[in-house]
Amino acid sequence: MIQLKEQLNLWKLHLTILIVGIISEYIGIQKFNILGFMQILLLPFLFAFLFTSLLNPNIISKAKKIISNKEVKAASPFIIIALMPFIAKFGTTLGPAIDVIIQTGPALILQEIGNLGTIIVAFPIAIWIFKLKRESIGATFSIARELNIAVIADRYGLNSPEGSGVMSVYVIGTLFGTIIFSLIPSIFIHLGVFNWQSLAMACGVGSSSMMAACTSTVAAAYPDSKEQILALAGASNLLTYATGLYVSIFIALPVLEKLYQKMTKEDCKG
Repeated sequence: MIQLKEQLNLWKLHLTILIVGIISEYIGIQKFNILGFMQILLLPFLFAFLFTSLLNPNIISKAKKIISNKEVKAASPFIIIALMPFIAKFGTTLGPAIDVIIQTGPALILQEIGNLGTIIVAFPIAIWIFKLKRESIGATFSIARELNIAVIADRYGLNSPEGSGVMSVYVIGTLFGTIIFSLIPSIFIHLGVFNWQSLAMACGVGSSSMMAACTSTVAAAYPDSKEQILALAGASNLLTYATGLYVSIFIALPVLEKLYQKMTKEDCKG
């Protein structure tokens, strides 16, 4: 009863989210072609993110008249809840295409090794070029999506330097990730380097919005295999959520903590 009363007191937050959602869905998916073969997809999720950012009082002070810091703080836990229906929807596509998924063999599992790619590529750049401190750990241990935010929040707290790092990459990924993930498959489709099964599996990186942008591009190029593409991408994404959690906790973060100590000669909270 108390929780219901608290939610009723947040009516401005819920009304604002509803209005932003309606406007974003009305705008819909915007497609742009570049060089005749590369396609950029701007999803409603991106527009919703931009609109709500403009309503954040920490970004635009005048927005306090609509949304206060109280509403901003209360909105944070709803991120995971809002993603549950989306993940469940892709789960329903796995059954009808189970034969295609089985035929991929160990490829779906082995691709999770790619979760460690951010350590190899991004961490040295963060330390040596951008001169980041402990923010580099949160920023480079993963692609910094919702699951990874939860890991950092549990281990360090979002108010820590690691929390600042993961949230910064999360925001950048939301703004530019969908654009990049709609461009990359267009390039490989044009070059003919990989088949559609490989591209579909590569779409599942543990980000619902990035996967949606990627699969839309691949499905547009192979319309006869649309259902199988969605199934493979959905399976890949679900596996990434599952295995990515353990890779982050037991491999990525311990490795980064050791690397951080050796590269900076400083202690790292663990």
